[in-house]
Amino acid sequence: MKIIQISPYFPPHVGGVEFHVKELAEGLVRRGHEVSVASSCGRWNGEMISIPSIDLFYSPIPIKLPKLQADVFHSHIPSPLFAFMLRKEAPQVVTYHNDVVIPEILNGHTMPHPFAASLEKINERMVRPLLDEAEVVIATTKSYALTSPILKDYLHKLKVVPNAVNVSIYPPVQKKGNYVLYAGRMISYKGVETLINAMSEVQKKADLELLLVGDGYDRSRLEDLARRLHVRAKFTGRLERSMFIDTISRAEVLVLPTQNRLEAFGIVLLEAMACKTPVLAFNTPGVNEVALHGGMVYSSTQELSELILELHENELLRESLGANGRRCVEDKYSWKKALDSMEAIYEEVA
Repeated sequence: MKIIQISPYFPPHVGGVEFHVKELAEGLVRRGHEVSVASSCGRWNGEMISIPSIDLFYSPIPIKLPKLQADVFHSHIPSPLFAFMLRKEAPQVVTYHNDVVIPEILNGHTMPHPFAASLEKINERMVRPLLDEAEVVIATTKSYALTSPILKDYLHKLKVVPNAVNVSIYPPVQKKGNYVLYAGRMISYKGVETLINAMSEVQKKADLELLLVGDGYDRSRLEDLARRLHVRAKFTGRLERSMFIDTISRAEVLVLPTQNRLEAFGIVLLEAMACKTPVLAFNTPGVNEVALHGGMVYSSTQELSELILELHENELLRESLGANGRRCVEDKYSWKKALDSMEAIYEEVA
């Protein structure tokens, strides 16, 4: 089957959607399909259709679209301009990765509320016709779809295909280090400041370091916050892949503190769970559905502090959550399972 994956960005551009599309494309190739990727940037071993674009606020604007032919067109949104301009191509499958909620600070710039609201409305006006035309709409969790102001109107054509990881590359390390881990972009909506505030209380009672992996516009502001609160924190920047896997496998706990609906799943939760590292995540739809398989959720900074301390003091609980997480990733979030589901959808629409 000839399949085109349509994604605004593609690795080495960093992001969860980008790496999901890459793993999906490579997995389909291994199963014998003819796969192309259409994107504004990126490279891989397969056919890359480079679309000249103007990059604007995480939403590249295509200047010129080539004529594409395929048995299935699979678009990934948000950043819907590519998919919107190709919406008449059929059959069309759309993965709706998350709602668009413009944060107060974007790329280091304050976003006036009227401007942010207008961008959200423009996005919705493009997304709805796209979902109307699609044969199938994919969400990564049912709980996120049910609470999405847009997705809830398309439940009649919705299928759930969770994100996935290659479990075999993540070692289930039993001996953990003495640190709490955050791994992700250093940007405002990720909520890292709440984790730093929580750790300022934790470190009054426990000898636990905070390790923050990743980079972004707000890194210097977060480093200043950690210094002001006298939090023992190490900012590593981005790590080479093998070093990142070693770091996440040895963490005592991984925390995903995002409270914004821009975070709909949290692939980093799967990476931690695959390593038997317990996870803590803010109680938001989608994310909570994943985190509860290998950890716990919280609803306030104080509760986060208490849970970190509880896990630190209870090795048996950490081991139990870690084992549950690893087992769940193997059973529910493997790429074999995701590819099986995706192939079934493609065969249905083609």
